[in-house]
Amino acid sequence: MNQYEVLYVITPELDDEANQAVMGKFADIITANGGEIEKTDVWGKRRLAYPIDYKTEGFYVLVAFNANPELPHELERNMRNDERLIRYMVTRKEA
Repeated sequence: MNQYEVLYVITPELDDEANQAVMGKFADIITANGGEIEKTDVWGKRRLAYPIDYKTEGFYVLVAFNANPELPHELERNMRNDERLIRYMVTRKEA
C-alpha cells in the first residue's frame, strides 16, 4: 500500500452540516475501496490565493491515507463530478 494525501477545497456557501456530508462522502469512498485513513485535518474557511469562479474563500480539508495504486484515480473521478468542490489534488507521499 502507498501513502497518499488529498487536499480539497469545498465551496464556501455550504453550512457545517453540508461540509461534514462532503467530508464523509470522500472518507467513505476511501474506506470502501480498501484504503485506510490515517489523519484528517480540517483547516476551515480560508482565503483563496486568487478568485475561482468569482469565489474568494474556500473550506480546506487535508486527508492522509494509505491505499492501493488504483484508489487515487477513483477518488479523483468522484471529486471531478462533485460540484461542491472548487479544487482538489491527490499526491503520493514518498516513504
